Amino acid sequence: MPHTDPASLPIPAFADVAALSAQRSARWRPGLAAQQGPALHSELFASSREGGGAAAALAFALDDIRHVPRAEGSEARDRRSVLWVQTREAARRVGRPYRAGLPHALQGRVIHVLAEKAEDALFALEEGLRCRDFAFVLGEIAGNPGALDFTASRRLTLAGERHGVPLFLVRLDAARDLSSARMRWEIASAPSPAPRWNPQAPGAPRWRAELFRARAHAPGEWVLGEGGDGLAAQRPARAADHDGGDTAASWTAGLRQRPPPRRA
Repeated sequence: MPHTDPASLPIPAFADVAALSAQRSARWRPGLAAQQGPALHSELFASSREGGGAAAALAFALDDIRHVPRAEGSEARDRRSVLWVQTREAARRVGRPYRAGLPHALQGRVIHVLAEKAEDALFALEEGLRCRDFAFVLGEIAGNPGALDFTASRRLTLAGERHGVPLFLVRLDAARDLSSARMRWEIASAPSPAPRWNPQAPGAPRWRAELFRARAHAPGEWVLGEGGDGLAAQRPARAADHDGGDTAASWTAGLRQRPPPRRA
């Protein structure tokens, strides 16, 4: 069977490949829910010593709620309740939700469930994902319990996608394992920016977020914090930000500079 030299193929043949590569390597950014819909199953790995996992999960959830288009005839604001499930061990490590410290839009909408074991927490999470009256479901599970295997993760993914309820599962002090989550993050606290008016006051929270696995996005790293109209993301100085257009351009430029095919 004869072999085709890739260098002899025309540029348009590679243009489609470049476009597909650009589509798959599109960077995540806040507000993407307006075009792609919310991420229905996300995992956030965080240390219990920092307490940033649930805070970052709430920031992601509120960003999605803010940008998801509302159906015709529905209220301008999403007033549905939020289900927050913790195992007792997770609550021991990071504490229970403090109503006064929650975002103002959620202070009267959180339903808290304290589960004795991981099995009970997974049951509550799956039942919550089946209820469309929840805006989203947030879970906190410590370590790597045997009950949270790939099968259990797959059940959560299918329940969220079937009923359209997003899940943000915070994995406290856990090692990266197999999961069917569509987006998987590593979250760590980052230094707060200096307050504008009072240098002695605490600054707004910020997190360093690494997207190490995603179904529709390339891996990347961001510093997340509060922006003028919601969640803001900045790329660290050492991270090169190549968007889809740059990817396609680099592919095409490289192909135009390829050497001529060798003749036998």
